[in-house]
Amino acid sequence: MTTHNNDEAAAWADGPMLALDVETTGVDPETARIVSAAVAAVGGGTPPETTTWLINPGTEIPAEATAIHRITTDRVRADGRAPAEALAEIIAALAEPLSAGFPLVVFRAPYALTVLARECARHGVAFVDGEIAPVIDPSVLDKAMDRYRRGRRTLPALCEHYQVRHDGPNDAEQDALAAARLAWRLPRVHPQLATLPLAELHARERAWAAEQAVSLRAHLRRTDPGAVVSTDWPLIPSTTQE
Repeated sequence: MTTHNNDEAAAWADGPMLALDVETTGVDPETARIVSAAVAAVGGGTPPETTTWLINPGTEIPAEATAIHRITTDRVRADGRAPAEALAEIIAALAEPLSAGFPLVVFRAPYALTVLARECARHGVAFVDGEIAPVIDPSVLDKAMDRYRRGRRTLPALCEHYQVRHDGPNDAEQDALAAARLAWRLPRVHPQLATLPLAELHARERAWAAEQAVSLRAHLRRTDPGAVVSTDWPLIPSTTQE
């Protein structure tokens, strides 16, 4: 798809928005535990305000996870917060802005939001009341706007492609801020996004994410016939009966 710069960006790209990122113990959102999190309030003509949490998950952090985010078991045992306390603060940081209609930027939202939801259930913390919307997921938007571009689609790769600043991959605060910068940049590079009100953008992302999941599942099943990829976005529903 052809792209070009556009100075007439969507109003939501300049207005207040939140950005969320989590670093965890693993790749499965059903079992991963959060070891760090960040919520950044950005836009609206004021400097970003970021709140971060270091959390002791109560389990060993696997070496392969530490190799990515550099957070060790010893560190969280010494300095980490109790999960229930930290999770309650994270939800409080999200709830009021979301209820006011501010968009929430989350890169690969189904992973981060599902981990957060499962952690809240695990520790008896009330999750965000109602639907989490509107969500801006730069991963989904990039794939929808530039489907056939070759190369990786990680957060650092997208930051490089769209020429936005990223001060530290796999650091919750820096990843949240980088995702927010992508949310600002994408409607300027892909001006068709700038024409969509937030509610419609959210609905389009849900449809695009489902299409992308079906495509990924077909690709994976070439070598793994049992591969499963959820089509849910931005949150994978729990199968546990309350």
